Amino acid sequence: MLLSSTKNFVYFLSESNQSKSSESQISNEKLTQILKTIAKQALKEKTTSLQALEQVLQGVIQESSSEYQLVKDTEQEMDLRGSNEPITKYLQKLGYLKDEKKWLTNKAFFEIGQRLLEDTIKAINEGGFGFHETSNLGTGNIILDTTRKLELGDDIKNLDVSGTILNSVKRVKSKKTTIEFPLQLEFDDFEKFETKEEVKVTVVYCIDLSSTMKYSLTSGEGSRIEAAKRALWALYVLNKKFFPNDSIYVVGFGSLASEVKPHDIPYLKTYDANDNFLHYTNYQAAFRLALRILKKDGAHNKRIVLITDGQPSACFIDDESQQNAILSDKPYSHFYKPDETTLSKMKEERNVKLDIGKEMVYLCYRYRQVDPAIEAKTLQEAKKCKREGIEIDTIMVSEEADLLKYVENLEKYLKGRAYYINPEKIDRVLISDFISNKKKILNSRHGW
Repeated sequence: MLLSSTKNFVYFLSESNQSKSSESQISNEKLTQILKTIAKQALKEKTTSLQALEQVLQGVIQESSSEYQLVKDTEQEMDLRGSNEPITKYLQKLGYLKDEKKWLTNKAFFEIGQRLLEDTIKAINEGGFGFHETSNLGTGNIILDTTRKLELGDDIKNLDVSGTILNSVKRVKSKKTTIEFPLQLEFDDFEKFETKEEVKVTVVYCIDLSSTMKYSLTSGEGSRIEAAKRALWALYVLNKKFFPNDSIYVVGFGSLASEVKPHDIPYLKTYDANDNFLHYTNYQAAFRLALRILKKDGAHNKRIVLITDGQPSACFIDDESQQNAILSDKPYSHFYKPDETTLSKMKEERNVKLDIGKEMVYLCYRYRQVDPAIEAKTLQEAKKCKREGIEIDTIMVSEEADLLKYVENLEKYLKGRAYYINPEKIDRVLISDFISNKKKILNSRHGW
């Protein structure tokens, strides 16, 4: 029995070592190239299948293999191109992919997010990053390098032992007496490290999923929504790694809003005209759902950050009297409530639950204008958030002058902040702002 158990144990170790050896056969440089390609495919508007991903990765391996002739990798590295096993199958064994519609594993999500974060941090020139700043010293949970004398009633868990002993030695020497051991400590000798209270922050990022968010960036590298998703991906990994007490929530919105699971950030997609009127822009829906989320969170510092490229073109109508009031002024107005077929379709295709109650949605797109009823409803919902002590900031990824003017006026009324951000730099802007948690966002054109 003993021999049998020993053999089984040895066999298990051998299998584990073989797995580790297999994973080490890919150089870090090639793995980085593969993960970068996977991230690009995951962020696309149209979800790439594993079969299509296989073809893309084959192209990447072929390209890197041509460079192999000039610069040889280590002899231990696996020649993925020469292997008969599909690359996606091999990556499944390493734990990066899974054979499902959303094929990123947790391991891949965090490892890719970490690399996106590292690239962003390198691009930020505003010094090093640290914890959320606060001037409150005392009974916090961050230990500082500075010290002070211990006072009656202080907790001694952060006692500076070396500093305390040094104070005792200095005191004895000042009296020109011989230092004797053990040292006789006096209360004035005791020194403790100062602490700083870490500010717990909860942020809800509301991402516009209207059809215009799929517009391409000026560089041609992706679209507005892809840039926003990339930023949130890195931001969430930053949050989990360095600020675990903070919370980040994501809300996607068009005509209606829905909460997005963090691991589904790469799979966010915009709505279009085929999605049964969901492609309009409803700020009120975003604010309403964000408010509900923040009320459940216990953080003292709460923020809503709205990322959009268009003016609001939809709002909720709570009852028939409001509907009639609009119809009396605009007889051809359009009102909408998604049917069960649309709700089921969104649940199946996007795995989202649209936030809708008994109310209807009033739709009204006016070129370079905001309908008065929609503007009033939007402002009303935003004021509810402000009354709960929630800061509201708006980031625009559109240079349209009328949009800038509308959002600036909205934020002035709410005493918030409005900014135009180049979508290609949105990752460093959001991460810089989250790290500093100060009253500014970098690279902004408009602000007060």
